[in-house]
Formats: sequence, C-alpha cells, structure tokens
Amino acid sequence: MKIYCSRIGGIGLSAYAALQRENGHQVSGSDRAESVVTKDLTSWGIAVTHVQDGSQVPSDADLFVYSDALPEDAPERKKAKEYKIRSLSYFQALGELTAGYDVIAVAGTHGKSSTTSMAALLLVDAGLDPTVVVGTKVPDLDGKNFRKGGSKLFLVEACEYRRHFLHFQPKIILVTNADGDHFDSFTSVDDYRNAFREFLGQITSDGAVITHLGDADCRAVTDGIHSTVIDADQFSLPTLAIPGAHQRQNAQLVLALADHVGVDPKKARESLARYRGSWRRMEVKGKTKEGALVIDDYAHHPREIAATVAGAREAYGEKKIIGVLQPHMHNRTIALYDDFLTCFKGLDLLVLTDIYDARSDTESETVDIHKFAEDIAKHSGIEVQYAGGLAQAKAKLQSGLLHDGDVVLVMGAGDVTNLATEMTQ
Repeated sequence: MKIYCSRIGGIGLSAYAALQRENGHQVSGSDRAESVVTKDLTSWGIAVTHVQDGSQVPSDADLFVYSDALPEDAPERKKAKEYKIRSLSYFQALGELTAGYDVIAVAGTHGKSSTTSMAALLLVDAGLDPTVVVGTKVPDLDGKNFRKGGSKLFLVEACEYRRHFLHFQPKIILVTNADGDHFDSFTSVDDYRNAFREFLGQITSDGAVITHLGDADCRAVTDGIHSTVIDADQFSLPTLAIPGAHQRQNAQLVLALADHVGVDPKKARESLARYRGSWRRMEVKGKTKEGALVIDDYAHHPREIAATVAGAREAYGEKKIIGVLQPHMHNRTIALYDDFLTCFKGLDLLVLTDIYDARSDTESETVDIHKFAEDIAKHSGIEVQYAGGLAQAKAKLQSGLLHDGDVVLVMGAGDVTNLATEMTQ
C-alpha cells in the first residue's frame, strides 16, 4: 500500500508512518519544517517534503493520513479529495491498524506517554513482544516512538482530545487521571468525564480498567462501568531511577498491569527500576556555558507543572531552580487560569515567554500576559520575569541570571524545546 502522511512530523503520526513502513508499506509525507522527528523519519528511509501546497501528494496513493490539526481546507487535504484518495485522520488510521489486536490503551489527562513508555519496557522485558505507539521518544525503544512486535498485543497511547480515543476497542485500559483539559474541545469537566465513560464502555467483554481508585476523578469515570476495575493503589510504590511522585504513581499502574497479565512481580519491579525516562519528560539536556543544568519537560497543564517542579526539587534539593514556561494556547491558559497561578511554588524564579498559539483557528480569547506574570508572582510567591519570544528569553537567561550549579527547568508543549537545546550547544 502507498501511504502519504500530511504533517508527518507530529509525534503520533510519525510513529504510525514508521510502523507502517516496517509493515512493508511505501510511506512518504510532508511537514511545515524540519524537526528532530522528521530527521528521524528521513534516517529510517521515509521521504519527507516541506512543500505543502498539494503538489507532493501522489495521485496513485492508496491512503492519505492527516494530522488532526490539519484543517479541511488545507491544500493537501483538498488534493487528496481531488484524487479520490481514501483519507483518514491519524487516530482513525491508528484505530484501523489496531483492529485484530489485543489493545492495551493508556489514557488520562496527564502521564500517558510516561506510563506507556514504562509499560512498553515491562512488556518487552517479559517477552510479550508488543507492538507500541507512544507520544514520545523512548530510550528503552532505541530512542523511537514506536515498536513493531510479533504478538497480538498492541500498546497504544490514547488521547482524549476531540474524543480521539473512541477509535480504539481496547481489552485493557490504564487511566492515569481525569481532572480535565482541552476545553476548546470539551464544554465542561462533566463533558470531559463523559468522554472517558464512553471510552471505558468500549472495552471488550473480558477486559479490565486499571486506575487509581484513591483519586476522586478516576473513581468518577469508572463508577458503574461493566468491566473489571483494578485499583493500582493496592500496589506499593516502586523504586525508580527518575524523580517525581507522579512518575511513581504512573509506575503503580504498570505494576497492576503486570499482575493482570501474569508478569512476575519481582521482575516487573526490576524492569521499572531501570526505566530511563523519555524525551521531553524531565530530560537532562546538558549544561550552559555558565554551568547551569538544563532540563526539558513537556509540562504545560498546571497539574503537570506542579508535579514537574516537585520532581525537580526532589532531585536537586536546595539548588536554585529557574523555570522557563511557554504557555500553550490562550484558551487553555484562560480556562485553567486560577490553577496556573499557584502551580509554580518551589521555583526560585520563573521566566515567562509569549504564549504558543498552537490552534489559532480555535482561539476565542487572548491572555493579558503581563497581568498573568503579575498574578503568578502574587499567588505563587516567586519572582516572575516576562521575556517575550524565545530569543528574548534566551538573552534574558544569559544576561546574568544563570550561575554554575543552577538548574533551568524548561517547560511547555510548543517549540520551547528548541530553547533547551540551544542553551546547551
């Protein structure tokens, strides 16, 4: 089959593309610009163009797969329609790919990628040979975001945005938490929870849900479902090589999964003890010229930020920790505004950049960034400096803020990761 993927550099679609190439299909695609992910794809033999005017879509393609962020009037989608190529969104295509497998899906507001990565390591170590699609690059998967397995197990990260996870029919679902996000897609917390209930309702008749029943949100979404519900909190927290209580809680879910699928509990804990983390999850990038340690993290939701800051403080004790946040989307920042104001406690200083406008077509309001900075300083009790763009943030950090032994915690789901890389070059 000849497959063309539009915006192939997305962390999910890139995994699908690479996996389909390993399945023997001819895969190519496009993205707006070169990135770490597109460089990986090219190195694996997948042709990636940065021309997206429709001219690169093969007229003889059998399948056109597009990122869910690609609007209907995008030139490549219009060209695929003109050529009468069968077109699917990434999650529709991934849902089709998982058909016929015993699907283990990892869902939740936060922690999906880390939990999926830990589960992948566990299942591989146990000889269960799963196929894996995960939303980050994983050192334990040779730095990849996918794995082609030889068994009927398919481990997948299942995103709730726009109810994408409804394209899966899982046998096992791990729910990390369900406190709410993506309010450009959900009308309320109740609507958000109802999406999870609908997803849990799609589990196979012999399936199971694994979650934290000590968490009120997890109890709320699992209450009354027909499947077996396994409480991961009955398993003692494992020892990990990476910091953060949130990571140990993610690992609890994986211990419960191990128990459910018959993996020896001692071996399960040994696997988790050697888990090395993943790309953009408390990832140590190196040191600046001043001698400050730079850490890159995907945290962009208040609960994630609070957990990441706490993990950094656990790991680095009394060292000065300077946070850098690139807020992700105006709508999210406004919807969770009050939660943002208090989630930076534990930092010594926060450098705030301009908001990353990931979905400008759906934004309905604009954040007053200067007031946002002032409000964070007031409620978190820390110094906050607004920098502007990423170049200005880099200049500010290098203008005397950094010293030998400091820790710089770069957070955000946008292109702020480039700043973390540049500071250590």
